Amino acid sequence: MFSKFFYTLKAKGLHVTLTEWLTLQEALNQGLCNSSLTDFYYTARMILVKSETEFDKFDMAFDEVFKGIQSENEISKNMLRWLDKSDMIDEFHEEMRNVMNEEQVKVDKEDVEQKFKDRLRDQDSEHNGGSFWIGTMGKTSFGNMGGNMGGVRVGGSTGYQSAFQVVGARKYRDFRDDRILDNRQFQVALRKLRQFSTKLDIPKTELDIDGTIDKTCNNGGCLQIVMERPRKNAVKLLLLMDSGGTMIPYSNLLNELFQSVHKSNHYKDVKTYYFHNCIYSKLYKTPECENGDWIDTEWMFRNLDSDYKVIIVGDAAMAPEELYSTSGNYRGPNDGLSGMEWLQLMKKHYKKIVWLNPKMAPGHAPWREAETAIKEMFPMYKLTVNGLNQAMVKLMTNKR
Repeated sequence: MFSKFFYTLKAKGLHVTLTEWLTLQEALNQGLCNSSLTDFYYTARMILVKSETEFDKFDMAFDEVFKGIQSENEISKNMLRWLDKSDMIDEFHEEMRNVMNEEQVKVDKEDVEQKFKDRLRDQDSEHNGGSFWIGTMGKTSFGNMGGNMGGVRVGGSTGYQSAFQVVGARKYRDFRDDRILDNRQFQVALRKLRQFSTKLDIPKTELDIDGTIDKTCNNGGCLQIVMERPRKNAVKLLLLMDSGGTMIPYSNLLNELFQSVHKSNHYKDVKTYYFHNCIYSKLYKTPECENGDWIDTEWMFRNLDSDYKVIIVGDAAMAPEELYSTSGNYRGPNDGLSGMEWLQLMKKHYKKIVWLNPKMAPGHAPWREAETAIKEMFPMYKLTVNGLNQAMVKLMTNKR
C-alpha cells in the first residue's frame, strides 16, 4: 500500500527501512489513522522519521504524493480563519470559569465525530457562540475557546493543524542538516572547537574541589582550600576566505561566518585573511582584496605556528591554470610558485586544515578540475549544517 509514497520518501533522501514501512502498514491495519489523511500524516511521520532534521524532506514527499487529496475531516482555510479569535482570549477565560461551576454532560465520541463531519459539510459562514455550528465561544463539542470540556478542538494558535497546512508552511526547513547555515548554527558548530588547558600562565582563581577534599582529609578534617588555574580554550583559529568573483553570491554567508567566529570569544586567538580563487604569496586583510592591503603568506608561516587550526572557505571554482601555473594569479604576485605549490606549503606547515565549499560538486567532478585536485589535498566539506559539524570534528581529531 502507498508504494509510490515509499519510493518518493527514498528519492527525497529519507532512509526508510522495510521494518519501519511494515510498522506503518500495521498501524493502518489497526485503524490508527481513522481514515483521515491528517492522522495518516502524523502517524507516518512518527514512525518513519528519525530526526527533526528530516521533517522537511518528509513534508516535501507527502506533498508530492498526496497533494489535491482532501478528506471529509479536513478543515478549510475559511473555517480556520473564522476560528482564529486570539483577541477573544479574555472572554474565553471568563467563560471557562463559569463552565467549571456547572455540571458537565459526558459526550459520546462517535456521536461527536459524526456531528462534526455533518457541520463541516453544511457550514458556510462564521459562527461565534451558540450550540450548533463549529465556532468560537460556543457550547458544542467542537470548535475553539468554547465552553464544552470535551470533544474536538479546531483551529487557534495551538490547534491540531491539517497535514497540508503543515506541509504548505514548510516550517521545518530550518531544521534540515543539509541547508546553508545562519549565524546561530555557525556559533553552535564552532563551539566544538574546544581544547581546554590548565597550563596557561594565569592566576589560580578557581576552586579545586577534588584537591580541597584531599587536603582537608589529610589535614584531619580541618578545611584546607585549594585553588587552581581555570581551564581555558587553547584553540587558535586561522580563517581564510575566498572573496569576490564566483563567491559574490555567498557574501552574506561569509559575513555570517566571520561574525560568528569573532563572537565566539572562547578561542585563544583568531586570525582572518582573504584570498581570491586560490592562496598565493599574498593574503589580503579585507574582503575587498585590494593590492597592497595584504600580508606575505611566508610571514603567516613564520608568525602563526603550526598549532593553528585552519578553516579555508571557497568554492574552488577556478581555471586549471590558476591552480597549476606560476603566473596563474592575475590579481597579484605568485613569487615563483603555482597556487598548487602554495597550498602544498599550507598543508606542510599546518597540522589541521579543512576546506568548506558552499557549492561543492558531488564526488569527483571532471568539469571542476581544480576542485577535484583540492579535494585530494584537503578534507573538503559542503558548507551546510551537517558539513560544518563534520569539519569541526575533523579539526579536533588526533590523527592528521
